Amino acid sequence: MAFDAGMVLAVTRELNELLGENNGFQGSRIDKITMPERDEIHFLIHAGRENYRLVVSASSNNPRLHLTDSVKENPNTPPSFCMLLRKHLSGSRLVAVRQSGFERVAELEFDFKDEMGYASKKYLILEILGKHSNIIFCDGNKKILGAIRTTDLSDTLKRPVLPGMSYELPPSQGKIDPTVLDKDIFMSVVASAAPDAVAEKLLTASFTGVAPLVSREAVYRVSYDASARVGELDLDKLWFHFSEIYKNLTSGEVTPTLICRAESPDTPFEYAFLPIRQYENKAVTRELESVSALIDTFFSSRDKADRIKQRSQDIFHLLLKSQNRLLKKIEVQEAELADTDTMEYCRKCGDLISQEMYKIKRGDKSVTAIDYSEEGYPEVTVELDDRLSPSQNAQRYYKKYNRKKNAKVEITKQIEEARQELRYIDAVLDSLSRAESEADLDELREELSMWGYGKRDRNRLKNADKKKKVKPLRAVSPSGLEIYIGKNNLQNDYITMKLGEKNDWWFHVKNAPGSHVLMRVVGEEPPAEDFTFAAGLAAMHSSVEGENVAVDYTLIRHIKKPPQAKPGFVTYSTYWTAYVTPDRKELEKCIIK
Repeated sequence: MAFDAGMVLAVTRELNELLGENNGFQGSRIDKITMPERDEIHFLIHAGRENYRLVVSASSNNPRLHLTDSVKENPNTPPSFCMLLRKHLSGSRLVAVRQSGFERVAELEFDFKDEMGYASKKYLILEILGKHSNIIFCDGNKKILGAIRTTDLSDTLKRPVLPGMSYELPPSQGKIDPTVLDKDIFMSVVASAAPDAVAEKLLTASFTGVAPLVSREAVYRVSYDASARVGELDLDKLWFHFSEIYKNLTSGEVTPTLICRAESPDTPFEYAFLPIRQYENKAVTRELESVSALIDTFFSSRDKADRIKQRSQDIFHLLLKSQNRLLKKIEVQEAELADTDTMEYCRKCGDLISQEMYKIKRGDKSVTAIDYSEEGYPEVTVELDDRLSPSQNAQRYYKKYNRKKNAKVEITKQIEEARQELRYIDAVLDSLSRAESEADLDELREELSMWGYGKRDRNRLKNADKKKKVKPLRAVSPSGLEIYIGKNNLQNDYITMKLGEKNDWWFHVKNAPGSHVLMRVVGEEPPAEDFTFAAGLAAMHSSVEGENVAVDYTLIRHIKKPPQAKPGFVTYSTYWTAYVTPDRKELEKCIIK
């Protein structure tokens, strides 16, 4: 569901009880402020003997407020808004987290002492408004000091948000607050609607901060049909269930509920602050211990995937463009290769002209000769250029033969090179699909620029060389052996050609893009379960999905890298093949990141 006003109320109440001044510690101290994304702030907070990480995000796709255990990579140079917050809020105390009215606006209040030692206040305001979401920093008088997104006075469709201006709440939509609603007003709203109006849409349109999921749930509890019309419902029952939802919410009786599809119970698609029954047996619901845990669980994987997808678009489009270019090139060259099939006929024509040279005269347009190389000695008619002498006609056919012969060799070579390049692009696309951080993307950009794919993006990569290089994934086998998994082609080359020793075992999915997996051997031959474990990792970190995935494995001493080969490309002749069905959840637990 959308992060509606009900969810804002639930999470702000929970955070205020945990971190506010009434938590027994007179508020929580701000130890550190980071900004891993341009629209997301992390506060490292100390309360009593506990440390918390508070996320305030104005992402256009996933705006939210919650506690998390996840730690994101920070940019080398903090954004200016982050420096502004550090200047004013480092060492301050978070004394209150509250909702502004019943709107999708959360306000964080901080106490601190200014340069003169006087007590002062600052406010950080999160507006959860979809693509217009914003984080606004204000002084004690609600004068704006800075914002993630600013709008100037010329934009008449939005509130002006500029430093120096007084903060104002987003414009009201003229809807009714469901937390202070009485029955008479509710009944007048629904009774005035057309009988064929969809009840869920009526509730969402009439009452402020109500998500469609909550409206559907209220309707479902009345009729067991979430899409029922107003005329089909008992309005007294609708009032009871709708008011009960917001009565429980305002009294603090919330049930953080994660909703997953029945066919994929580990992938959430909805979340709510109340029990959800409308999906019946088509979904699996799970109650979490807190509202923060609910939001963090729902958004963590989704937000990460969205960020990586957004930031990897330049690489994806570059690879897609190269892929299309190569496919067109191969199509043209295959047509040219088909034309070289006539080269033997050209040679034969030259031979036949030489054979019948004595009876050909300049000006003849054809000659009929007996082909003694074929069974039955058939007669063959050869076209001639009447402007050329007999010997020149023979040489013309021999030249065509040689040209087609050489072209066949060169075109075949070029087609194979293009197909190898396509395999390399497929391998990079596979690595891109499993990239987990900006550092992973930087390594892919660096690799592609090394091999001439696009220009080096200086703005994006100017600090990449100074960063700590991303290390391959590491796991420990059931018997305790170290296993390394390459996250891209440069890492694949490293673990195979440099890290691996001749008696170590190497694994790779058969005939498909995937990571190189290296199992370090110490002493005796590893047990069978170690081979199955390593093969499962190779299958999991590949482009192949499903059961009984074919994985080749061999000793490092059988691996060869051809000269001038692109990163990640190796050859091997002595190998074995295992068929495994990887248990992704169990294997993920064994990876040391």
